[in-house]
Amino acid sequence: MCGFRPFFLLTALYAVLVLLAWAGFLGFDLAVPAVAGGPFVWHAHELMFGFGLAAVAGFVLTAVPEFTATPPFAPRVAVRFVLLWLAARVAFWMSGGLAAVAGGWLGVADGLPAAEWIGHLPAALLNIGFACALLVAVAPRLWRDPERRQLGFLWGLAAMAAAVAGFHLDVLRGEYPMRWVLAGLGVMMTLVVVAMSRISMRVMNDALDAERARRLPAHTLRHDEEAELELPSYRARPPRRNLAIAAIAGYTVAEFLLPGSPITGWLGLGAAAAVFNLLNDWHVGRALFTRWAFLLYAVYWLLALGYLLLGLSHLGAPLAPSAGTHLLAIGAMGLSILAVLCIAGRTHAGYPLDERPWVGVAAASIAIAAVLRAASGLPDVPVPALQLLAALAWILAFALAAWRLGVLFVVARVDGGAGCEEYHEPGAAEASLR
Repeated sequence: MCGFRPFFLLTALYAVLVLLAWAGFLGFDLAVPAVAGGPFVWHAHELMFGFGLAAVAGFVLTAVPEFTATPPFAPRVAVRFVLLWLAARVAFWMSGGLAAVAGGWLGVADGLPAAEWIGHLPAALLNIGFACALLVAVAPRLWRDPERRQLGFLWGLAAMAAAVAGFHLDVLRGEYPMRWVLAGLGVMMTLVVVAMSRISMRVMNDALDAERARRLPAHTLRHDEEAELELPSYRARPPRRNLAIAAIAGYTVAEFLLPGSPITGWLGLGAAAAVFNLLNDWHVGRALFTRWAFLLYAVYWLLALGYLLLGLSHLGAPLAPSAGTHLLAIGAMGLSILAVLCIAGRTHAGYPLDERPWVGVAAASIAIAAVLRAASGLPDVPVPALQLLAALAWILAFALAAWRLGVLFVVARVDGGAGCEEYHEPGAAEASLR
């Protein structure tokens, strides 16, 4: 019925599956799928272009019709995208095996470039096809929107499609493709900023409304007394958001073109400063420390700290760039996707926000996973143990999400709402008519 339903379910399940395989590799030397570039390329590709793009697909297929006031995508559209995503995952996992088979057919070793090219070609076509099809599906709606307020999603999806294409074209050329995963991570961070600004407007202002209701007594106040109790409103200000996006984009381009350069380091510090500046929009008092507002706020902290560590590492600090990279990939990306599943997923499935303790446990587990994995980039630490513990913390978070949210994505609405619209609070329709 809605694109977010299958894709959010797949996002949670795939996060567990990929990290279970990775934990087996780290802790027990179990094999992961053989792909060009080796196990670390498989791990990075599937987290960014498998898990990450599944979440993006679920979000834009549902949010773009809402943001542009256009009809929802037909169910058959969601079915086609899901099948294409699944086919892309299978093709990439099997690419090494297909290369070995192709080598046998050619009567040569499976390491021959021609055999690897043949083995990887289906994965390349399907993964590039998925990213490009997603862009093509939403681009007309975003572009034709009279106010064109959502073009950030269009540019972000176009850049992500370019990163996917670059990765697979590098593999087909026999080059190491990890630079494109890092570029995709930078694109994902810009999409996080764009998406979080939309979600935070609702979440933060709802928290402020609740705080106003708590402060105001039941009887009518004089105007001056109301003014004293008035709280600020929250706005995700475009200048700060655009500065953060531009700074992240600048760092991403520099990392791609000048890896390890001091210039890249300074741009990383600039990106951190721009995201820290973005946090000033959030400082509205006690309402910030409610569950959902603080969850989104923590995403930006992890994002800023990730670029801070990246900048310091490029400027000679004694830590590996992977420390900052994993604060972004595990922390900012993982926590933002959990927030989207919990907030957009539940409300558009026809349920109120979940106030049970598991949400806090899952969010804390992702933050712990990010910190542990970042700490493995420091000198003189037990790297394998920290990496394994980080993987287990991530698995716990998304296993909880799959358990608590998964069933909601496959059952009918119970709130009286229709389609992909937001949760209908009981009695809200009658109250509006009165």
